[in-house]
Amino acid sequence: MSPLIIILSIFGYFGLLMMIAWYTSRNAGNDAYFLGNKSSPWYAVAFGMIGDSLSGVTFISLPGTVSSNQFSYMQLVLGYLFGYFIIAKVLLPVYYRLNLTSIYSYLQGRFGNYSQKTGSFYFLISRIIGAALRLFLAAGVLHYFIFRDNVPFVITVAIIIILMLLYTYRGGIKTLVWTDTLQSGLLLLGVVLSIIAIMSQLDLGLVDVISEVKHSRFSQIFFWDWREKNYFFKQFFSGAFIAVVMTGLDQNMMQKNLSCKSLGDAQKNIYWFSIVLVIVNLFFVSLGAMLYMYAERQGIMLPVNPDTGKVVTDQVFPTLALNNLGVFAAVVFIVGLTAATFSSADSVLTTLTTSFCIDFLKMDENAQSEKKKTQVRHWVHIAFAFILLITIILCEMVPKTSVLDAIFTVAAYTYGPLLGLFTFGLFTKLIVKDKWVPLVSVLSVVICYILRENSETWLNGYKFGYELLLLNGLLTFIGLWIISIKKQLS
Repeated sequence: MSPLIIILSIFGYFGLLMMIAWYTSRNAGNDAYFLGNKSSPWYAVAFGMIGDSLSGVTFISLPGTVSSNQFSYMQLVLGYLFGYFIIAKVLLPVYYRLNLTSIYSYLQGRFGNYSQKTGSFYFLISRIIGAALRLFLAAGVLHYFIFRDNVPFVITVAIIIILMLLYTYRGGIKTLVWTDTLQSGLLLLGVVLSIIAIMSQLDLGLVDVISEVKHSRFSQIFFWDWREKNYFFKQFFSGAFIAVVMTGLDQNMMQKNLSCKSLGDAQKNIYWFSIVLVIVNLFFVSLGAMLYMYAERQGIMLPVNPDTGKVVTDQVFPTLALNNLGVFAAVVFIVGLTAATFSSADSVLTTLTTSFCIDFLKMDENAQSEKKKTQVRHWVHIAFAFILLITIILCEMVPKTSVLDAIFTVAAYTYGPLLGLFTFGLFTKLIVKDKWVPLVSVLSVVICYILRENSETWLNGYKFGYELLLLNGLLTFIGLWIISIKKQLS
């Protein structure tokens, strides 16, 4: 596909984002930046969160993993439903009752400043690494098919981050609610139109495609070997807790929910979002099955890692869409990928800025003028863009693996302490020695890493999957209980 068409598609798309940003950021102050003036429509937040949850990683990586994981990812997604119910019934009422801007302010009120900063720190680390991995994958695809070896990779990444800065710099959440709605719509359209393009190439109708996917070797959903990473109960309960921590305990996801007019609207948003997310993920894994079926029938050689001889799953969808399925499919892929990339990464700059300004700089408590706060906020926003750029560059040094697996592995280490902290705070009345909380959280992560590296030897072949998150949370909970004092909340 011509690089010119790709560039025109991206800049046409970016033009739409800039128009929305200009309109929504007029007269936008700190209240609009942090919480959208508490006036975001629940349906816009719900639809926009789809793109935020899926990201460019899901768009590229998930279809490719179907060759090795079949539809086992859906076990994780079914667990999400249970997790989102917990968010709606347990966490959102607490956040709205306390009228929070940063959700980690809850930890300050419950335990103290060290706990608040610990929670915020793990969020910052997790989101920086997660966003970097997402952008690394998407930028790598765009770089390969547009610039190849003519432009350094760092320039491609810098262009993407500068574009994100341009439309998030002023409006923050007030802008993101609407830009994410557009991006989610284009992302979903990209998946649907990609499926239609493959159906056309294979000359199959909808009923034929459903039947072939259902009876293909890729379509197994449930797995029952307890020693394997894709064991159903591992995946289901990991999915539930991943939803709780990566949405309910994540400033990036909750900040949009807290911009809704009321608790009822925020809960309605979560319920609808969770149902649609299951359907959308089913489309993604079905697309993956169709991609492999198409390659086999057309005799197309898929990209292979020369060192291992295995198919590079993250390159399957991009390769087929841009090289084999025609111009229509290529444009659809580029627009969908761009939407997924900007949707998942643009809000990160805003929410990293929010968490740092509220949890570390205490902007909500100091007596600075609005003008001074805005200046500080702008510099923090730019600083996180630079940090994100550096982290993406460092991702090139990491051993190649499925980016989707890498993101969930990082989440198991970084969100585990958050899970333990919030669970201990919500379901016990014990007071802890606040200064010891950072040490407890670090020890929990270290113990989990050691266990994961040695589990097959120590535990009769058992392999830790995403349930490592649960273990990390449990160890943090136990550590907090150990450092608790006899005094309890009244």
